[in-house]
Amino acid sequence: MRVTRGSLLLLLLLAGRPAAGQDLPFARPVQLGLDPGRLDRIVTLVEEAVDRREIAGAVTLVARLGRVGHLEAVGWRDIERRAPMETGTLFRIASMTKAVTSVAVMQLYESGALLLDDPVSRYLPAFAAAEVLTPGGGGGHRLAPLDRPITIRHLLTHTSGLSYRFLAPPQLAQRYIAAGITDGLAQTDGTIGEMVDRLATVPLLHQPGARFTYSLGVDVLGRVVEVVTGRSLADYMREAIFEPLAMVDTGFYRDPADADRFASIYAPGADGLVEVPDAPVSSGDGRTVYSAGYPYAGPRTYHSGGAGLTSTISDYARFLLALLNGGELEGTRILGRRTVQLMTRDHLAGLGVSGAGRRFGLGFAISGDPGVTGGPRSEGAFGWLGFFNTVYWVDPEEQLVAIIMTQLYPNNQSRLTDRFEVAVYSAIVN
Repeated sequence: MRVTRGSLLLLLLLAGRPAAGQDLPFARPVQLGLDPGRLDRIVTLVEEAVDRREIAGAVTLVARLGRVGHLEAVGWRDIERRAPMETGTLFRIASMTKAVTSVAVMQLYESGALLLDDPVSRYLPAFAAAEVLTPGGGGGHRLAPLDRPITIRHLLTHTSGLSYRFLAPPQLAQRYIAAGITDGLAQTDGTIGEMVDRLATVPLLHQPGARFTYSLGVDVLGRVVEVVTGRSLADYMREAIFEPLAMVDTGFYRDPADADRFASIYAPGADGLVEVPDAPVSSGDGRTVYSAGYPYAGPRTYHSGGAGLTSTISDYARFLLALLNGGELEGTRILGRRTVQLMTRDHLAGLGVSGAGRRFGLGFAISGDPGVTGGPRSEGAFGWLGFFNTVYWVDPEEQLVAIIMTQLYPNNQSRLTDRFEVAVYSAIVN
């Protein structure tokens, strides 16, 4: 089923509701150097994925030169209820939260409240006693002191030595479980401050700056924001990012009345797709991995800077358009131009991090030479993805923003996001 922006706008206006995305800057594709027929391939690709029951539905957006040339909703946000996907559908954006938290940190950097090479223990003293889990005699492990402190830069670049419990090797994962460390994808009692204090008692996987390990470091940064500002992460983001950028549908929690606006999460099943229930889902070894109902059910005290936000594609596009434009959108500036440039440069080489081929900035993966990566993104493009199969990137060379949002777990069971990327670049003709 295809729901187009034009038909949705008419339906919502008739119903007296504003259409999500209508406040975005739009232009005809040809004005943006985009071929309309080739953009329609994106819709076809999503329709085919829905027909194969590979996904329930998706919303896609392509902007170029600061304006949106493509915004389409295809398929279903809930198959069982026959609720169509809409451009205003709410998504659990999971790790796409990290970019927002990184921007919050860099706003504090610009204000002089913190510096990138500050030890995190300056703000969170519990990390002053951090140790590293290293191999010991007889196949065991021992604890070793830090060679250097964990810094703000280490946390932004995922080089701190922290991990996620679902990614950590068994000897470390068990320690995360015993300490009650949450990954931000399931609601828990307590606060991010309490979780970070527990996390500081768990040893690191490696010395800070030794290598890239995707981690809870951005959750730690969310707590740094709270300590430095004296506000909750939710309040700070709302006042410093969401309200200035008119991101009206982005936040950590929603009223239960908004539950119907969310796209349901689906998992591959024997006969296609199976809806994931709102109850917490376990990985099978006693670890709660996520809860589909977290945006509107359960406690509302835990603000995960690494995975907790929900949003619409239009809201997130406003955030990315501001970054593409050097930190400013429609006369409102959230970051300086040079700060955005600093965030979107590869920092791993400068830190001397091992792992050839990977590039990462201050909150984003950075694309390399297409001749090396084999993909169409320009060198220097930056982006990331979310646990439930939401993907975005910004390509400054092409003045391009692209986003695709679905809700699928595991997120490696569909190749749609890769096909979407190819279709986006094939539509650029001028």
